Amino acid sequence: MSANTHFDLIVIGAGAMGLASAYEASKSGLSVLVLEAGDVPGGMAAHFDFDGLSLERYYHFICKTDYDSFALFKELGIFDRLQWRATKMGYYYHGQSYKWGNPLALLSFPHLTLIEKFRYALMAFWATKRKNWDAVEPLTAPQWLQNTLGKSGYDKLWARLFELKFYEHTKDISATWIGTRIRRIGLSRRSLMQEELGYLEGGTETLVSALVKAVEATGGMVKTSAPVTLVERQNASLHVKTPLGKFTADHVISTVPTPLISRMIPSLPKGVKEQYDAIPNIGVACLIFKLKKSVTENFWLNIIDDNHAVPGLIEFSNLRPVEDAHIVYVPYYMPVTNPRWAWSDAALLDEAFAAITAANPDMTKDDILATQVSRLKHAQPICYPNFKDMLPPVQTEIEGLQIADTCYYYPEDRGISESIGFGRMMAKSVINKKS
Repeated sequence: MSANTHFDLIVIGAGAMGLASAYEASKSGLSVLVLEAGDVPGGMAAHFDFDGLSLERYYHFICKTDYDSFALFKELGIFDRLQWRATKMGYYYHGQSYKWGNPLALLSFPHLTLIEKFRYALMAFWATKRKNWDAVEPLTAPQWLQNTLGKSGYDKLWARLFELKFYEHTKDISATWIGTRIRRIGLSRRSLMQEELGYLEGGTETLVSALVKAVEATGGMVKTSAPVTLVERQNASLHVKTPLGKFTADHVISTVPTPLISRMIPSLPKGVKEQYDAIPNIGVACLIFKLKKSVTENFWLNIIDDNHAVPGLIEFSNLRPVEDAHIVYVPYYMPVTNPRWAWSDAALLDEAFAAITAANPDMTKDDILATQVSRLKHAQPICYPNFKDMLPPVQTEIEGLQIADTCYYYPEDRGISESIGFGRMMAKSVINKKS
């Protein structure tokens, strides 16, 4: 590819949102270039070779309300790869494991009073039925949950989980943002008694590969190891600088994390750059264990125990089956200023495995077949109450330039389906302007 090649659209970032944008634009006949800083496309949905198993670095699951995903799967011809599986949730609570996630489990949980159980059931029911969250939008999640569950109920079930993910940001996170997460999971059920989640055969690589293939089939290009260092408008075009050279386009869609925007696009107005810089993000060190045997029967196990600084285990192979092994993710979300962020991979793995052995005392280090630690500095935006008021418009003051990342899905949490819907929406804006 020669320098100064011109495109109708350049997409920065080959995660689900960027690839969905590129797909939507390319199938409408626009010339498209996707530039990805990583060495493979996919972003947080990218796969890697984990001891002979193709696996996503950061776990994903599909819910029954992921309608944007379903529509795209059908267009790409991969809908038949979608599988559903009954999944379970549990609590490891101060040294003891308990079932969770259905009315009988709630009733039998011994650490809540009868009134607290009733209030919890009302909260969960209300969250799944609520379509308008305006009434709680001014509240933080701790305020809302304490109002609905009582302070004791909040302290027992939520306080430590929040503190081990959001740390000093716990008091600031949005009630609406947490509520919509509860709603999404609550609506992904086979029945009142049974949660049901989905996965793609072959993992998220199935979707990423299908999107890349579809973009390239229409003449579009996806270039990896191409971090964008500068975007600026010169005369009639937007100029995009990378180690591969400089490219120009009529339109640019950026999907990279907002903390990177000010440096990448210095010509934005000072006040707008300050808005991007004010959006806090936390990082994640995502640990993966390949084990000889299962830890528990649960897909996710919440951990509330003063002896373990791990908020939970995701036993991914209890959703997507893996032959002759069991896969467990342990995500450490934290601000990158937290002392644990500086810990070595080995130290994090040792701490996480201690939580695994607490959940299953029969597990020993001889059961570990392989491990992996992946880190992202900008993995999770911190969404405050009235968070939308913090966000600059998607269409910037620079002609032809749109900017959004996962925080723009608010109040929905970041997810592949939300990425697909938002990415296609941005591409349609370009298509309308080009037509």
